Amino acid sequence: MGSLVAPVFIYAVMIICKEPKLTDAQLAEVQQIVAEFGCTIQVIVGAHRCVYAILGDEQHELMFNRLHGLDYVDRVDRIQSPYKLMDRRGQLATHTASIGSWEMGKGTLYIAGPCTVDPKNPQALFETAHALKEIGVHVLRGGVWKPRTIPYAFQGDVKSLELMVEARAQTGLPLNIEVMDSEQLDLAIDARVDMLQVGTRNALNYSLLKDIGRKTQGRKICVLLKRGRHMAPIDEFIAASEYIVANGNPNVFLCPRGTVPEVQGLRNHPDESIIPLLKDKTWAPVVYDPSHAVGRSAFVPQAALASIVYGADGICVECHIKPSEGIGDDPKQAITPQRMQKLMADIAHVRQVL
Repeated sequence: MGSLVAPVFIYAVMIICKEPKLTDAQLAEVQQIVAEFGCTIQVIVGAHRCVYAILGDEQHELMFNRLHGLDYVDRVDRIQSPYKLMDRRGQLATHTASIGSWEMGKGTLYIAGPCTVDPKNPQALFETAHALKEIGVHVLRGGVWKPRTIPYAFQGDVKSLELMVEARAQTGLPLNIEVMDSEQLDLAIDARVDMLQVGTRNALNYSLLKDIGRKTQGRKICVLLKRGRHMAPIDEFIAASEYIVANGNPNVFLCPRGTVPEVQGLRNHPDESIIPLLKDKTWAPVVYDPSHAVGRSAFVPQAALASIVYGADGICVECHIKPSEGIGDDPKQAITPQRMQKLMADIAHVRQVL
């Protein structure tokens, strides 16, 4: 895994000349200009013309101005990629993500389970897990530790982790569990959690992201990274995942989940439309979270279907055997396994049409 953190060269700035190739004198002049700013030129020989890439710290506006002023330069294209490993042109472009029985490119990934695992009602978790296993869900999600806006709300219980491990033993389903700090991360790794989730409140917690990358390096552990809820820009979202990959773990899944300000009547502002933008920039699989995007169980299926049309590789849905008896967000936004089964059938139909 050590090679993952090695620098990956992606041409950041290209000089396009008016003629198919610079003369030796012109090339020498260009080289002299960029050298003044600590950069060098890499000549890329194409079938019909040459392109000249600037290597180094190419963020000098004066250098660009001087290059633009050369009468034999047509333009200078900046195609800077701040995420060298996550970029779809990088060395991991052929990396194939997988978890349990699912592999990228071979059907839709389904992650489902309760918002919050109730340590006082383990049977609800076990019944939900078995029902989801029966309908073909790939990964069992469950909130063990919960980030809450109000400090007096239920924050989770380590006993819930034990219940999730038992649910996996009963069903064979891989586990998805959110972690919020290093202590929880260590407990989850010790429990052999299959997919760590980084929630929206920690989406830019770079210390945690680096810690996850280091501690899961060389392990068969995936990371589901949620998008920051405060309108996180696309590049910022992908760059956050770069922290995990650069520290040793390439098994990253990106998860849009709605942003703020919210749409009136919904929990957040649904953001499934960013999926093709993500896939245009990175090789990472995109798993949409319709439950948090809309926050109302009646609208979850529509949001999930929309994400599939936009190109999502999978969905992460809050699901409970009896939502009204759940805790956390389950009563308002979890769907039943029966409704999940219909949604999966609808998604299969949509896939055939697309």
